[in-house]
Amino acid sequence: MSHITRILSAIDQGDPNAACQLLPVIYEELRILANQKLASEKPGQTLQATALVHEAYLRLVGHDDKEPWEGRRHFFAAAAEAMRRILIEKARQKRGPKHGGQVQRAEADLDAIEADHPLVDILALDEALTRLAEVSPARAELVKLRFFAGLTMAEAAKVLGISLATAERYWVYARTRLFADLGGETDSEKNLGKR
Repeated sequence: MSHITRILSAIDQGDPNAACQLLPVIYEELRILANQKLASEKPGQTLQATALVHEAYLRLVGHDDKEPWEGRRHFFAAAAEAMRRILIEKARQKRGPKHGGQVQRAEADLDAIEADHPLVDILALDEALTRLAEVSPARAELVKLRFFAGLTMAEAAKVLGISLATAERYWVYARTRLFADLGGETDSEKNLGKR
């Protein structure tokens, strides 16, 4: 049993000191994951990696469902999902009337935008993933693990408990369905296709 798995087990057992031990051990990995998530966001994202890590960590350690962590991979898959939800909540807030609503921002210098950073419409992707989950929850979960958690195909297959060949078939189906659902190849789909 790894050190992280032991700490997660202690948290599930109700050890009040275990949560304090966990953050220093996993902080750097969560920060890398947060940076990956924020790198694929549209320009203008005000949430910093540190804030995203802390908010996701608080959601994970303070989770109300008493389902125990099955280990390190389960924890990091849950962390990726928590970060995805936080980014979606922030994107929805920005689209609200209090934050400018549907007002379109025009960039003064279009050449200043970095071309190598893919733009992802996180809300459109989330809606497409929700529709995919209604038809095929396993395929939607694979997309979440690959796109949001940054897992390789082999890692995602292991987390889902399926063979690599099955994961690859699921991936082809999910990508095709998401591309069609999002209405052609947008920046989100190009980024999804690269994984």
